[in-house]
Amino acid sequence: MRGKSIILGVSGGIAAYKACELASRLTQQGARVQVVLTAGAQHFVPPLTFQALTHQPVHTSLWPAASDGEAGVFAAMAHIGLADSADAILIAPASANLIARLAHGLADDLLSTLVLATRAPILIAPAMNPIMLAHPATQRNLSALRELGYRIVEPDSGRMACEHVGAGRLPPTETLIAQLRAALPDGAAQTENPQDLAGKKVLITAGPTREALDPVRFLSNRSSGRMGYNLAEEAAARGAETILISGPCQLAAPPAVLRVDVTTTQEMFDAVSARAPHCDIIIAAAAPADFRAANPASQKIKKQDSVGATLNLELIAAPDIIAAVGQRKQPHQIVVGFAAETGDPRAEAQRKLQSKHLDAVVANDITLDGAGFEVDTNRVLWVTAENVEEWPLLSKRAVAARIFDRLIDLS
Repeated sequence: MRGKSIILGVSGGIAAYKACELASRLTQQGARVQVVLTAGAQHFVPPLTFQALTHQPVHTSLWPAASDGEAGVFAAMAHIGLADSADAILIAPASANLIARLAHGLADDLLSTLVLATRAPILIAPAMNPIMLAHPATQRNLSALRELGYRIVEPDSGRMACEHVGAGRLPPTETLIAQLRAALPDGAAQTENPQDLAGKKVLITAGPTREALDPVRFLSNRSSGRMGYNLAEEAAARGAETILISGPCQLAAPPAVLRVDVTTTQEMFDAVSARAPHCDIIIAAAAPADFRAANPASQKIKKQDSVGATLNLELIAAPDIIAAVGQRKQPHQIVVGFAAETGDPRAEAQRKLQSKHLDAVVANDITLDGAGFEVDTNRVLWVTAENVEEWPLLSKRAVAARIFDRLIDLS
């Protein structure tokens, strides 16, 4: 990002406070960040905050201040100067109101005007109440923006400040920066990731598996796959040839990653077994089912009519993927497992480290706030034979980066 000129547009919404971290991170990575605030955004974060974080003037009005020392027509053309200087424009958060105005080509403030005046790529990160996001008018406006060539950064799902639950959360800073980096034109994106995995082949598993009980029902778990997908994105960004073996997930494969889709634990076992011998690093971030039905029914199992009726299912163990990889590990390979626990994650991680012949285990207590399944953050222990590190609450992309930092030290 070093040397790039980035316009960060911030519109009114509670997620505006997250733009402060975004502005700070972009500045730390060497970008020249010029923040443009809508009138609504200034009710949430004052201009002085962004000025302190970016060391640049913050722009709030289409019209020059009376105290501006500039003279002539160019003093009233800030939108042209900003538009011409931008390598990319990122609007985060983008409110429903701003999205509607942009979709209709309105130019009634500085941010909407400079969007019309630039040739730079424009990324829009919607953030709003889930019901507002799902409204047909908002969806129509987003579709119109896509047709105009704007890049939409899909919002995350979760609990909102308004207590509603659903899609509409601003994605983590790491995701926004990755999307911005990818949008920079003519290969100008400059990754801050060291290319310390160049020449390496990395295999990562992600998501849940499903074990059929009958043609309708299956055994599974709440894994979203986000940790594994973030690991794959980080590995590829560091230059690795990356293979992602994924159970059923509602996530898009990261750029430059080969995704292999599977459903059952046996299918994941077979896919890993075929590819692991050719890889340098294997990370088992998936949550495969531990058990499967001994005899899945060929027809839908019918509900018994009597109240309190019971149904007995015979379950047998599914293949242990990471144990098989650990047992066959070659001298040059590093194998990492995950342990999602509800009791003592440290003890279970140390047990897995020994019994499955692993080099490291990433363990967490899924009952803690912000850790485990279906969230964008994690709080983990990094466990090796020599050391146990307790990491603070981090975004899953930040956890992924730390994992590879530690693996470089192990290699």
